Amino acid sequence: MRYADGVTRAAGLDRPVGSLVPRTGPKFEALGVRTAGDLLRYYPRRYADPSRLTDIAGLVIDEKVSVVAEVRSCSGVLRARSSGKLRVEAQVTDGRSVLHLAFFAQREHMAKRFVQELRPGRRGLFTGKVGWFNGRAQLANPEAVWFDADDEGAALEHAARPLPVYPASAGLDSARIATAVQLVLDPLRDGDVPDPVPAQVRDARGLGDLLPALRAIHRPETEEDWRAARRRQRYEEAFVLQAELARRRARAAAQPAVARPHVPGGLLDAFDERLPFTLTAGQRTVGEQVAAELAQPVPMQRLLQGEVGSGKTVVALRAMLQVVDSGGQAALLAPTEVLAAQHARSLRAMLGDLAGGGMLGGADQGTRVALLTGSVTGAARKQALLDAASGAAGIVVGTHALLEKTVQFAELGLVVVDEQHRFGVEQRDALRAKASAQPHLLAMTATPIPRTVAMTVFGDLETSVLDELPAGRSPITTFVVPAHLPTWMSRTWARVREEVARGGRAYVVCPRITGDDADGADLVADEPATLGDQGATPRRPPRAVLEVVEELRSLPELAGVGVGMLHGRLAPEEKDRALADFASGAVPVLVSTTVVEVGVDVPEATAMVILDADLFGVSQLHQLRGRVGRGSAPGVCLLVSGAQEGGPGHERLRTVAATLDGFALAAFDLEQRREGDVLGASQSGGSTSLRLLRVTRDGDLIEQARADARAVVEQDPELESYPALRDAIEALLAGEREEFLDRA
Repeated sequence: MRYADGVTRAAGLDRPVGSLVPRTGPKFEALGVRTAGDLLRYYPRRYADPSRLTDIAGLVIDEKVSVVAEVRSCSGVLRARSSGKLRVEAQVTDGRSVLHLAFFAQREHMAKRFVQELRPGRRGLFTGKVGWFNGRAQLANPEAVWFDADDEGAALEHAARPLPVYPASAGLDSARIATAVQLVLDPLRDGDVPDPVPAQVRDARGLGDLLPALRAIHRPETEEDWRAARRRQRYEEAFVLQAELARRRARAAAQPAVARPHVPGGLLDAFDERLPFTLTAGQRTVGEQVAAELAQPVPMQRLLQGEVGSGKTVVALRAMLQVVDSGGQAALLAPTEVLAAQHARSLRAMLGDLAGGGMLGGADQGTRVALLTGSVTGAARKQALLDAASGAAGIVVGTHALLEKTVQFAELGLVVVDEQHRFGVEQRDALRAKASAQPHLLAMTATPIPRTVAMTVFGDLETSVLDELPAGRSPITTFVVPAHLPTWMSRTWARVREEVARGGRAYVVCPRITGDDADGADLVADEPATLGDQGATPRRPPRAVLEVVEELRSLPELAGVGVGMLHGRLAPEEKDRALADFASGAVPVLVSTTVVEVGVDVPEATAMVILDADLFGVSQLHQLRGRVGRGSAPGVCLLVSGAQEGGPGHERLRTVAATLDGFALAAFDLEQRREGDVLGASQSGGSTSLRLLRVTRDGDLIEQARADARAVVEQDPELESYPALRDAIEALLAGEREEFLDRA
């Protein structure tokens, strides 16, 4: 029998939580706690120190808090004149600030009990949601845990021990959760809870056994107890995940692939001779890594990260040409039709007559580049299918349409996956069926992934990084523009006019298409309100493409300048016409949504204005900014925002403006967003996969776990000797999490 997190035990850790606490069982299940074993892994959110008072002034309105404070005064029993309802009001303090408490009772004896408990001078832990009532902050009906028990020994114990504070919910407070946890924990003995971390790993890393760690987390004697136990459990989470990634890596390596070595005098050499630029040092290094792996009879599995414009496509094309030279074909999968078409055009342009194999004017040793998307129909589709099936097209570019049964390859040897596209289980199986042997894999992303995330989610892939822009690429200067200052806004549009006058183009990006779009219509300032505020100030609706187009056409700063628009609701031919007019300079200002984020490459574009920039994510701003400065002229990006100076939104923009380092921005973004569940959203009502491990903080620990897990898997690829670890992996991958790893 198994329970969540993979521990197996006949003594009953898999019994339903409702059998332990019948009245509150459904409320525990709503938290994802379904079994007795789940309770052991429902860790405290933090620990209150009874000896230290909480800083009340720093509390945030609408936040669920647990406050250690001292009772200053109590009102006695009060009765509402209109309704007759009973209440007791009290004030608690940290010695500097005051927080009001309100307790409501249905009967007088209950209200009198509150008065008895709320004696001035008593110290306790008060848990509830910070509200704002009658111009002051208060907790309504907070849970109270008192530190001065009647028993002197119990009082001293309360004062000395850290008090676990659990993530609670309506009707299920921290104290009730703690009581339920103890019902499970107290009877356990050594050996009752199998440990997923092998004994040799625990000994080498100085980790304790699992049961003592669980006791120290839920009932610590000292601060050091729970800190050490939490570190031990973070390591366990990292180890279990890394063991699964190592096992997948080993399985892939055990499958045969066709070696695709470099062929002297082939297409790759011909392409290199015609390159009009010199490869960067990074492109050469990564190219050598890829070439060496393609030459092995083991499937390559590599993730290529690189900034927008760093030259990933050239690296991928050289890999594809090496495969074509050795008798194979390459498939390039893109997430959208726009990007797939852009790739096909770019590859054909770079190859020149080498992409005209068998055609009039094509090079003798050339191949073909076929494009297959949902929009490719009729004779063009038939020709692309024929070229792929016959092998005439050494390179086939497409979207999910490539996975259809009608698409066949003569000899598929390499799959290149670009950007956000990821394979699901069925999609990957469909692709594998098109190859006689396991194809090599090169995944690419222009969204920089912090090292810790790459290790955690893409741990079964080798990772290469291109962090050097090719020679001739121009720098981009970024400024934050306060939207409420008319002179700054006037200067913004004047700067756009100057760029156009110099032969440049300018993007103007908006968060939404029309003024009545639901998306973004109810956004408010993202700065939280503290006890000194009564709430965040509503902001005006985000800017929309249709209204901004009309506004710009009427501005004196842009008089005589053509202003076009682009968004997802336009028909395909309208989108093509808008982009063509922009690229040619006929309409040099393009007001758009984020559809220009990928797949649009206009070297003449030198300016980008992003309206309501604080509503966009850091990585999205960085990607948008990468659309300008792609030619020889420098680029400028203007982040227009109404965010309050000093607030989180404004600080995000300042960070984006301060650096062009995408990896630094990705790390900052991850830290700000607190990463969430890196294994994707769990099933509704299910528990999260990583409870304590944080990739923003635990990089060194993840690296240790990765090395240890690989060593264990090398000795026992299917973990036959480690049943507890296998069970933990199975539980970790329950529901949508396995699909997420499969896609990644």
